[in-house]
Amino acid sequence: MRAVRPTQWAGLDPHDTLVTNGGKTTLSQSLHQLIPTSCIIAQDSYFKDDYFVPVDSNGFKQYDTLDALHMEKLMSEVDSWRTDPALFLRQRGQNIKCSSNNTEIFVLIVEGFLVFNYRPLNELFDKRYFLEIPYNVCKRRRSSRVYNPPDPPGYFDGYVWPMYLKNRQELERIASEIAFLDGLRPKEELLAAVYEDVCQEIDRLQGVTTT
Repeated sequence: MRAVRPTQWAGLDPHDTLVTNGGKTTLSQSLHQLIPTSCIIAQDSYFKDDYFVPVDSNGFKQYDTLDALHMEKLMSEVDSWRTDPALFLRQRGQNIKCSSNNTEIFVLIVEGFLVFNYRPLNELFDKRYFLEIPYNVCKRRRSSRVYNPPDPPGYFDGYVWPMYLKNRQELERIASEIAFLDGLRPKEELLAAVYEDVCQEIDRLQGVTTT
């Protein structure tokens, strides 16, 4: 049995935040539906309790930092998948029938807004995709969603945007080989392009040659 190391989604805006609402969850879930041997680990599932999230000098909760996340727990899940991806899937109710010659390729999709910024995780990826949308589109999408706790007044421009600039600068310093995707393209086009790219990687790992 062989396994693809984690394939990742990150939703971002071009000038904008390492931010939610970029379409990363929709795209990763659609990809998961197309690849039977895949599963998803979502970084948003690893936020610390609100009580432990620090507050900056403006009174804004600092959710857009690695310190707000249980990254060690996320890495433990990733390591469990890498050890035995078939067992990992079965434990989550996904019954995968492996091929008799043990050439099954498993795909782990790790989606989140700071996955590239955590070096131990970033180093594991075979493929990296970075969704970009314009500032105004991102802000509009975020304002249409309900969060718990809700965004305080001025949160997007006073905290989310500045943190994007900081996180983006760090990302460009430590990460490489990222495919930047235009988040304004039709969802079907984005999915088709990424799915084809991932399938080519699976073929490569299986030793399949195409003409």
